[in-house]
Amino acid sequence: MKKRRVVVTGMGIKSSIGNSVSEFWDSLKSGKHGIKPITFMDASKLDISLASYDYDFDPTEYFDKKELRRTDRFCQLAVSSARDALKENDLSKYDPYRVGVIFSSGMGGMGTIEREHIKCVENGPNRVSVFFVPMMISNMAAGMVSINTGFKGDNMSIVTACASSNHAIGEAFRKIRDGYLDACVAGGSESGISEFTIAGFRNMTALTKSTDPDRASIPFDKERNGFVMAEGAATLILEELESAKARGANILGEIVGYGATADAYHITKPDPQAESPARCFINAIEDAGINPCDIDYINAHGTSTGPNDYTETKAVKKVFEEHAYELMMSSTKSMTGHMLGAAGAAEAIATILALKNGIVPPTIGYKVPDEECDLDYVTDGARKKDIKYALSNSLGFGGHNATICFKKYEG
Repeated sequence: MKKRRVVVTGMGIKSSIGNSVSEFWDSLKSGKHGIKPITFMDASKLDISLASYDYDFDPTEYFDKKELRRTDRFCQLAVSSARDALKENDLSKYDPYRVGVIFSSGMGGMGTIEREHIKCVENGPNRVSVFFVPMMISNMAAGMVSINTGFKGDNMSIVTACASSNHAIGEAFRKIRDGYLDACVAGGSESGISEFTIAGFRNMTALTKSTDPDRASIPFDKERNGFVMAEGAATLILEELESAKARGANILGEIVGYGATADAYHITKPDPQAESPARCFINAIEDAGINPCDIDYINAHGTSTGPNDYTETKAVKKVFEEHAYELMMSSTKSMTGHMLGAAGAAEAIATILALKNGIVPPTIGYKVPDEECDLDYVTDGARKKDIKYALSNSLGFGGHNATICFKKYEG
């Protein structure tokens, strides 16, 4: 069967730097971050004082009060971003069994788990909510998006830690390209900023202890010392090209390649040899039918942790050789913080907008060069540059790697 072309026709986002695509893009262009002191809970027992969130988001615009009480925040974010992405996309022409939902979360309802565990310990098991299980399980974002949209095709949640939503988009791309679906709602959601979760990441020394929001998430900087936890959700609407054109869709970008590999090395640390992340880049590039030198920009995983940023840089050098010093590479986590299972989808939106508008978002907060991270990380502000091909890269605990290749849509 001839492989079909897959395009992006809708996007929705809820993040610390914007609850609409236009707000998100304006923040990226201007180098605005959403990192701030934790004020919505008592963080006095923690030595982690910063997170990236926006509690101005009002879920009552999307849910009634009864639904809200039975829905974890990660599902509220998921459904709201999906509904925004579908606002200008009437997919009713499709057979609902030919439209899928592949929507991921790295951790699921961590807030619900923490609250219900406290109830169980303090008041006994009879006080645990009857909605506890459907509120906390990671697949419920995909389930609720399907329930809210009526799409009955492939419905699943891929859980690969911080690579989750990149895998969701990649697998949706394959299903449309290979003829199993005509359209798909793909993305990720996360809302895990709680004492319980922060304590876990803190105790494994993954989080920054910085108290300066401007020097907290600083990917590729020599003084980086951990990531900033963030919440949010992002959704992409993927369609087969000819069907999208036939319904007069506004085509925002094109997906042309996808790669996925495993480190098979360690539960949390990336392989310092960077062999599998490098192979993941190669797989995506070969899947797109292009050469490494065709890549103009990489939206990096770039978490602001020592091993990750070094390993990702090394992988780029392995694959691109001299071209590694010519292409542009930036981490939008410098602005959003780390949205964990939603990160890849948010960064896919950033990459599509960069291609569409000819503007590469920056890596902000960078001050101290690292001799082992010596590529062009776009540290001097957003850069106007006409670009044709870009990669969005994600890595996850457990050694999961996922890379998507996007192309500027030119008809």
